[in-house]
Amino acid sequence: MFRTLDQADVRGKRVLVRVDLNVPVENGKVADTTRIERAAPTIREIADKGGKVILLSHFGRPKGPDPAQSLKPLAPAIAAVLKRPVAFAEDCIGERAAAAINAMKPGDILCLENTRFHPGEERNDPAFVAQLAALGDIFVNDAFSVAHRAHASVEGIGHRLPTYAGRTMQDELEALTKVLQSPIRPLTAIVGGAKVSTKLDLLGNLLEKVDTLIIGGGMANTFLAARGYSVGKSLCERDLLPTAREIMAKAKAKGREFVLPVDAVVAKTFAVNAPSRVLARVKTLVWNGPFGAFELEPFDIGTVEVAEAAAELTAAGNIITVAGGGDTVAALNAAGAAQRFTYVSTAGGAFLEWLEGKPLPGVEVLRAR
Repeated sequence: MFRTLDQADVRGKRVLVRVDLNVPVENGKVADTTRIERAAPTIREIADKGGKVILLSHFGRPKGPDPAQSLKPLAPAIAAVLKRPVAFAEDCIGERAAAAINAMKPGDILCLENTRFHPGEERNDPAFVAQLAALGDIFVNDAFSVAHRAHASVEGIGHRLPTYAGRTMQDELEALTKVLQSPIRPLTAIVGGAKVSTKLDLLGNLLEKVDTLIIGGGMANTFLAARGYSVGKSLCERDLLPTAREIMAKAKAKGREFVLPVDAVVAKTFAVNAPSRVLARVKTLVWNGPFGAFELEPFDIGTVEVAEAAAELTAAGNIITVAGGGDTVAALNAAGAAQRFTYVSTAGGAFLEWLEGKPLPGVEVLRAR
């Protein structure tokens, strides 16, 4: 289905590896190395097989070259995670990149400068794609978190060079494919977050696939209001009440279970009763969006309790759990539950678009063709 490193011969080859180094940096130091750690197995494997590992990534949203958004300070952080030297090139195309690559020996690791320093990156400009592709013999994409962007270093190179999924990309695709295309049923989705308006496509696609839909967070108020409950001064999208009624009617027509909060902490988030009862009989769970203001006590209780219930069921081998999205990951980490989920995706937009059923450009180029 997808080409992986199992099919790639990297020995002695120049391997362009797209990773996501868009990590939080504070005072010139990397504050969270999760994304680097996720890319490490792919980097080590290619290097150990005698490939020349050339890392490509964007960082921030620069408008042209900007020293404040250089990847240079990340090279030591990558080296620290890998416990191997990592060289740095002052550009991602042209003579400076080529010279650094020519100096490499098999097994060496080189980080190129921020791809977004060039306008051709986000435009997926064919001339820029050609300049990137000229630097490598093979392309490996290990950055699912940017797979929804049709950019030069994500999608463009995939049409110019033999292309494979890195190990983290492979894990992500296998986990997500299993959940939505061939899940062990009953399949339940938890959708939280503040607004229904940002999740309409998601809710529409999930209703086609899941047996139960659990709604939490601020968006639950809109559904409760649509059912005629008073939600006081809580966040509520009143212009979407007709849409909320349509979604609930569709769920009913399809025989789907639709779970809303039955109790609340100061009308902000809800505790565990309804979801825990539902989770006890579920076999597969996909989760996107926290239940309310998880970063503030006592409003974190809903998220923490449901996360804990899901984590315990996963640890006991009763349920497969897949979660993703920036806020969701932060909430599960805060609840101390992330490590016990089957798979937690660090991707935000890409995870959401996958659940919405949209094709992702960076994934489509990996399909066996």
